[in-house]
Amino acid sequence: MTTQSSQSAQQTPAWQYYQPGAYASANIRITPTTLADGRDFFYLDDDPEYVSGKKTRELHDPRHLAYRFAPHLDADGNEVPYAAPQMRRDPLTGDWIIMATARMNRPITAGPGATAKGNPLAARKPGDPYQDGEVPDTDYNVVIFENRFPSMVRVPGVPDTVTNVDGNPLWQQKMAGGRCEVICFDPNEHGLPADLPVRRLRTVVEAWAFRTAEISHIDGIEQIFPFENHGQEIGVSLAHPHGQVYCYPFIAPKLETELQHTEAYHERTGGNLLRDLMNAEIEAGERIVMRNHSWVAYVPAAARWPLEVHVAPLRDVLTIDELDDQERWDLAQMYSTLLKRGNAFFDKGDGKGMDLPYIAAWHQAPIHDARRANYRLNLQFFSFRRAANKIKYLAGSESGMAAWVSDTTPELIAKRFHELGPIDIDD
Repeated sequence: MTTQSSQSAQQTPAWQYYQPGAYASANIRITPTTLADGRDFFYLDDDPEYVSGKKTRELHDPRHLAYRFAPHLDADGNEVPYAAPQMRRDPLTGDWIIMATARMNRPITAGPGATAKGNPLAARKPGDPYQDGEVPDTDYNVVIFENRFPSMVRVPGVPDTVTNVDGNPLWQQKMAGGRCEVICFDPNEHGLPADLPVRRLRTVVEAWAFRTAEISHIDGIEQIFPFENHGQEIGVSLAHPHGQVYCYPFIAPKLETELQHTEAYHERTGGNLLRDLMNAEIEAGERIVMRNHSWVAYVPAAARWPLEVHVAPLRDVLTIDELDDQERWDLAQMYSTLLKRGNAFFDKGDGKGMDLPYIAAWHQAPIHDARRANYRLNLQFFSFRRAANKIKYLAGSESGMAAWVSDTTPELIAKRFHELGPIDIDD
């Protein structure tokens, strides 16, 4: 049962920059609250009873947690400050390497290295063996909250200044003052993202847009990276259907490389490289996997992974929050189809496919960098599984020299997708 103050909190938006479209305004309700240790938490409800206000959300976190940045006692009983994540710049590449030692203590409930029973991403249940769950309610639709064990976080009172390791200017270091959030797609802890209804995935798309719009205005954030790790083989520590949003205080190396090439292409041709690549794939046709009113999915002509699909909006869009209502719906429909087709891609001999391990990585324009104008929103979806019983290991050439060797061709990947049957434009 929520209190009057809980209901008041629902009516006072905790955001300034997110602008819901007509669909979200009528069909999705965002309820903000704060977890016991001070972290931000948001319910995104698509259940009509919650959207209408007939039901309201539980906003009290019953756990007795210390303030997230409070000092703690070490093994000898001495008070030590919160271990803020740090980052150091690699002089050879210019990359910032994040070092977040607190993540060593995070619970792992999936795979052979499991350290905890229960599921901290599940709704609170009486008698659940894991009583430190992150959702302060007995059910939910979609929720977003700051990661309890973040790789990056801005710590109050810790200066965001560059210093030198060992006093040597070769090695720069500073606080990893970014932000890490978790998005739970559904309360069913045994479910698969591929099995979610399109309507629920539409709420997930809205969650990406909501957080992109808001976090873009947080001081010190340069890039917002929504992504999904799925499958034990990927290294997922929690099997619950969920994704994350990493908000970097720098431009990550992958995006930096893409920005260098998109900018050079624009200076040379006046065009947009990502748009021209998409149009070239549409013109070639052979590697197109699916298309609807707003989006196209294709296997890129220089695909690295044994299963790789890029998804791009037909309209020039920089970030997810710039998508209109139709584009958000079309994205949810295409993403649902892509996940289902991914699970059917490898045949184990029984015609049932498999739960595909994958990474879904959103590449958005950076927040402040001037090169953002010549970038374009795109999703890069890939799996390192190369057969039903084999995975691609990144060995000497890939890991040691970043020189990729593909075990297949983009045309064969696309051909396999085509063999799965036709896809209706509104699928």
